[in-house]
Amino acid sequence: MRVLLAGASGMIGGELRAQLDAAGHETRRLVRREPSGPDEFAWDPTERTIDVALFDWADAVINLSGASLQRLPWTRATKRRILSSRLQATGTLADGMRAAAEPPSVFVSGSAVGYYGDRPGVELTDTATKGTGFLSDVVDAWEAAARLAPPATRVVFARTGVVIGNGGALKPLLPLAKAGLAGPLGTGRQHWPWVSLHDEAAALVHLLDSRLDGPVNIAGPTPATAGELVRALAEAVRRPYFVPVPRFAIELALQDAGRELLLADQLVVPQKLLDDGFTFRDATVQDAMDRLVEVRAA
Repeated sequence: MRVLLAGASGMIGGELRAQLDAAGHETRRLVRREPSGPDEFAWDPTERTIDVALFDWADAVINLSGASLQRLPWTRATKRRILSSRLQATGTLADGMRAAAEPPSVFVSGSAVGYYGDRPGVELTDTATKGTGFLSDVVDAWEAAARLAPPATRVVFARTGVVIGNGGALKPLLPLAKAGLAGPLGTGRQHWPWVSLHDEAAALVHLLDSRLDGPVNIAGPTPATAGELVRALAEAVRRPYFVPVPRFAIELALQDAGRELLLADQLVVPQKLLDDGFTFRDATVQDAMDRLVEVRAA
């Protein structure tokens, strides 16, 4: 397939490009700077400018564009940027697809499990209802922007959790673990929906040829708590796991970001992917952590 990528320069985008290339797909990347190669094309989401001809060329569009959630704490300005960056990018892509003479057949738009909010004791399949909180509202608006793609285009919302890779959500945790300072965050019993970087990209590639549409949970097949995830990281780097960070300290330091990123309980189940025949390479959080440490050591 001919695939147009937005937000391809990040951790997920790099792995995704490698897997698309390995599968024989042709890719073009959207960049916000001067293009430096024949596969790069400039766009400006803040001004809603893009070359519509790209959408006549593309069979598929994958959107990973959006400001990082890891810029802490979430000030009012940061929250505005988190929302606006997603709406601007997604809106620009939807506009371009609608203007194309032959729009792409599929639009895989980045999304997040933050849609579900804090839901202790609830199994969250792909059809679970919206929760409450800042991230839930952001994801709701983000997905609404993606729905403005043309009717002929199949739209998928890739609701992703914590991606275990060399960066992203693990970036601040890894040095703590290496220093022997890893431990429970709050109680540590809250479920964290995780997925390995390899499986995240593989799921996105899978969705190009699938018939799935609407929300699709991208989370590992074996649920894990925050404590299990951080313990797996500590064990992977051969360090202890015993230094707790109490809930009040997380809320005091990070406020909404702490409550929604670290303390929210989300037992997310990738039911649609499993039913669609997708096979996860990394079935447990320990598998993903061990592989991450192997990659970093290589």
